[in-house]
This record gives sequence, C-alpha cells and structure tokens, in this order.
Amino acid sequence: MGKATGFMEIERQVPKKRDPRDRVQDWQDIHVTPPKSDIEQQASRCMDCGIPFCQAGTNVPGSDEIGCPVYNLIPEWNDLVYHGRWKDALERLHKTNNFPEFTGKVCPAPCEGSCTVAIDDDAVTIKSIEWQIVENGFKEGWIKAKPPRKRTGKRVAVIGSGPAGLAAAAQLNKVGHTVVVYEKEDRVGGLLTYGIPDVKLPYETVMRRVRILEEEGITFKTNVNIGEAISWEQLNNDYSAVILCTGAQVPRGVSDVPGHDAKGVHFAMDFLTQNTKSLLDSKHEDGQYISAAGKNVIVIGGGDTGVDCITTSVRHGAKSIAQFDINKIKGETRNDGNPWPLFPLTFAKEDGHKEAEAVYGEDPRAYQWLTTRFVTDDDGVLVGLEAVQAETVFENGQKLRKPIPGSEKVWDADLVLLAIGFTGPERELLEQMGVKTTNRGTVEAEYGQYSTSVPSVYAAGDNRRGQSLVVWAIHEGREAAREVDRYLMGSTILV
Repeated sequence: MGKATGFMEIERQVPKKRDPRDRVQDWQDIHVTPPKSDIEQQASRCMDCGIPFCQAGTNVPGSDEIGCPVYNLIPEWNDLVYHGRWKDALERLHKTNNFPEFTGKVCPAPCEGSCTVAIDDDAVTIKSIEWQIVENGFKEGWIKAKPPRKRTGKRVAVIGSGPAGLAAAAQLNKVGHTVVVYEKEDRVGGLLTYGIPDVKLPYETVMRRVRILEEEGITFKTNVNIGEAISWEQLNNDYSAVILCTGAQVPRGVSDVPGHDAKGVHFAMDFLTQNTKSLLDSKHEDGQYISAAGKNVIVIGGGDTGVDCITTSVRHGAKSIAQFDINKIKGETRNDGNPWPLFPLTFAKEDGHKEAEAVYGEDPRAYQWLTTRFVTDDDGVLVGLEAVQAETVFENGQKLRKPIPGSEKVWDADLVLLAIGFTGPERELLEQMGVKTTNRGTVEAEYGQYSTSVPSVYAAGDNRRGQSLVVWAIHEGREAAREVDRYLMGSTILV
C-alpha cells in the first residue's frame, strides 16, 4: 500500500498547530490545515506490511490495546490518499467510522502505536491523515445527508448524545428505524461538547455533523432528563427498544483526604463543563464558571482530563499550574513489558503541557505526588495542600502507594481540580429501570451483545465498559445498534 519505499525515503511530519504562545490568548481551534500534498506524501509511508495491526482493534488480556477499535481500513485509505483519490478514501473511512472528524482530533491514536513502521521508526501519521480526509470531504461538499429510503415503523430511544449515542443513532437511522436521542444537557454532544475544551474539538465541529444527522431524520431532544421529565414507564411504552449511552459520569473523589470539602476543590468535569457552557453562552461574560484567573492551580491526575484542565487554566490566566501524576515519569522508549504492537506507554508532551511550558517556563507535571491534606483558612477556603512523594508497589495482588520519608511538601494552592477518573454511570435511572449492574458499578451487558437485564434495553459506551476513549464509544454505539436492529428485525445488515 502507498509508495513501496515511502517509509524509507520520507520522514514522519505531523501537521503543525498554532504556536502555544499565541493560541493561549484565545479559545479558537489550535489545529492548522496542512497542504494536501503534504498529507499525500505522509500517506505514502504506509507500507505493504501484510498484517496491518493498525486496524486490529483488540485488547490483550491484562495489557493494553492494539490498533483501531472501529477497525478503520487504514492501509486502504492511505493508499487512496497517496494516489489523490480523496473521495474514495472518504468512502472507505465512513464504512467503519461515523465521525472521523472527532477521532481525527481527539483520539490518542492506538493505531499509530501498532503501525508496523513503528517497530523501529516513526509511525505513519494515521490520525492526521484521517482528519484531513474528512475535513476535505466537508470542504468539497461530499458529505451530505442521506436519509433512508423507507422506514421500518420501529421507534428507538437513545439516552445520551455523546459519541456512543450519536453512533448508535446514526446506524439505526441508516436502516430505517425512527430514532429519538435524549440529552439531559442543553446542548447535544455529551463529553464531545462539555468534556473536551473547545480549542481541541470545537462545538461547531460537533454541530456540523449533528445537523446532517437531523437532516437524515434523527430527532434530538435536549434538556430532558429521563427518569424525571420522562418516566421509564412512558419511555418503555413509546419505543420498541432503548439504548443507554449515558457515559460514566460519577467522578472519583478524595473523601479520605482531610479537607477535601474545602472551598476551591472541584471535580475536573465540573470545571470543564461550566467553562465551555459559559464560553458558548456568552464568551465568559456571564461569569458562570469556575475561574482559574490569578490562582495557583493544582490538577490531581495525570490523564487526558487533567491535561484539558491545564489547557483551560492557562487561558483563564492562572498564576501557576502543577499537575500531580502519582506515577513515575515514563521513558522515551518502550520498556520490556510494553512491546509493539501494544499502545506505547512512553513520555510525551500533550498540547496542554506545551502551552503551560510556553507561559510558565516549565513542564507543569510533578511526578509521584500523593496528596495527604488540603489546607484551608478559618473560613474553609483552600490555601494549599500537603503532599508526599510515594512509590507504587504491589503486595498480595494489591497496588499500594508507599510514602517516601522526607519528601513531604506544602504546595500553594487556591484551586484544586480532581481529574482522577470516574466510578461509573449515575445510578438513579438504572435503579428506576431495574437494570442490573456489575460489581464495578457499570451496566451489566456482555460485550458484543449489549443487551441488559431488562428486555429491549441495551447499553453501550462508558456506562457499560467504564471510562474509555471516544473511539471505543463510537465502536460500541455501532455494535449496539447492530444488535438492536437484529432484535427488532430478526436479522441485520449492520456491521
């Protein structure tokens, strides 16, 4: 595929982004569109490797994931792009991914970690090629609404309009079912809208696709909290099937840390959601958000959500920013326990880290720090936190954090953002519906089947698998739609 010797002749070049020092001054998209010739050249690096692990989409038990969860036909559309057949490449891309404009911007690209070229060289720029295929499709007017030719008479309710819900709705509508998507927030998109900063995934990018879905016949109803505005009994009577795509919205807290209820300690998702809502409503003029302006900010959690908090805090004008990562700093290369084609667990600077470094002069990450107490003044307002460095050890099969004597430190902190993951979906609706859950708190529904303990009710995405990636949510939404179609019609053409 591609140019036979492309990977030997051409170096990996990732499309440029706006300069960190400039982009932190606004809330505009950080991405820069490269020339098509550059993308075609990068696509030529895709080698005829025989076994394209990049599109494998699987997990190794007890380890990390391999390849693309939606099984993108990566070598095929790379070859088509290299030969200038962009419209054909778009058709191949849409066969497996309903929303490549989302994954092309925010996916961590497990496909690139599993690229054969990456065994001893830099991977093919799969993610950016994917993004440019779909953006070119919109630019050329190739992406248009395609309503189904006939309707089946079956009605399906999708609860939640995040990536899983949108994917499930798109697939079910494609085969003629009448689909209504319910969203409890005031805007469609779920975490795509309120969980990812607008600078990384603009709201207009989400709405551009939603408008097409509406033209295709899907109905979106916002500000509707199922279980309150509409009861489960009413929903069950009105629809032939229901798919739960509510996400894993219950954040993990630090209730065991003294002072955790201090004024100034917030969950990361509250911080991100309020920021984006205020930005979209009034460009922050309403003041209805948690501001980091002039504050010493500490983000607890080393993952993507924590980086998004950095991205947002820099733009607010924080006085200082630190990101606590309980783990050791990663190496520049894979360790023995993380071989190719697993997702590479190596050191990397994300966009938020680069922005903080440009503004404050250093990488904001602080490794192996464990918070032991939040310090407050007499009014209960946060003024700092006490922390100690810790070693991570395993004893009797349990992961333990052991403090390192003499490493104690008091950090200045006016705002602490908790970005340490989620414990599962909200329980109220599940209990009202009588849906069984696992011992992890997720919806009990077998992978590949997606049916819950309640007849005609299915579940997909983070509420079933736990906190995960946008691309996995799209995959599960598509698969759940396939199973719902099979349930409704006796067979299915969806894949």
